[in-house]
Amino acid sequence: MAGFTHNQLKNKSFDEVQKAFDKTMSWIDSFVPIDSEVVKGSKDKAEGNETRAEGSYKRAGEDLQQGSTKKQKMDDDKEKEELKQCFEIVPDNRDDVTIDATPLSVKIPIVDYKIYQEGKKSFFQIIRADGKTKMYLTFSKMLKNFDKEDLEVLWRIVKARFKKTEPVNYMDIFLHLNLKTMFKHHVEDSIWKNQQGLVKVLNWKLFDSCGVHCVTVQTIPYYLLVEKMYPLTKHTLHQMFNDVKIQVDYESEMAYELLRLVKKQLKEGYVPE
Repeated sequence: MAGFTHNQLKNKSFDEVQKAFDKTMSWIDSFVPIDSEVVKGSKDKAEGNETRAEGSYKRAGEDLQQGSTKKQKMDDDKEKEELKQCFEIVPDNRDDVTIDATPLSVKIPIVDYKIYQEGKKSFFQIIRADGKTKMYLTFSKMLKNFDKEDLEVLWRIVKARFKKTEPVNYMDIFLHLNLKTMFKHHVEDSIWKNQQGLVKVLNWKLFDSCGVHCVTVQTIPYYLLVEKMYPLTKHTLHQMFNDVKIQVDYESEMAYELLRLVKKQLKEGYVPE
């Protein structure tokens, strides 16, 4: 019998041997082969429990992810509602008409520009590759008809033209100064010093077709690219974000992105490129 030697059994009584024998037989009778249905059933049950546990973990993970996504959406919606209070929709009026207007339904690249004089009025004359021109009385009206590529091409033309000479005509000066401020600004440029003191922001306008916004401080307009950070003072930024509303033609993601950038700069300060 299992657990006893022959000499040990010799020293035991009949009743003790009978009990040991019965115990051993009981152990043998309860033995179940590994390939039996009982073992297989237990194994299947264990595997089923494991599968259900994995399913529960997966569902818990999915619920957590959905909860996080839902919370993020709620936070985004809340932020948008707050930012929405910072702009106003002002539909564009078409009073500032152009002369010799050419529809821009087909994209034709800009190849040159001139200053066109008619009586006491001066116009920006934009010349495209097909030879057609369009006149703009104001820089703002030009921006409403331009996209980002048009602006970049015009800046290359202006930069090349005045590489060795300084502009003389006041419209050339205005164009050169504003495009340089927009594309190649420097923190030491004199234009930024005009913000010193308690100057007042009078107006803020978005030109989303070309990704430009204009901040008018006192009587000076600052034409700036939406995606870039500029050396605006905290006093100027605070007024932009809290005191004046950015004027937009319609609600757009670009307006929200611009407001987020101003908010970030107010918090973290100006970071030169």
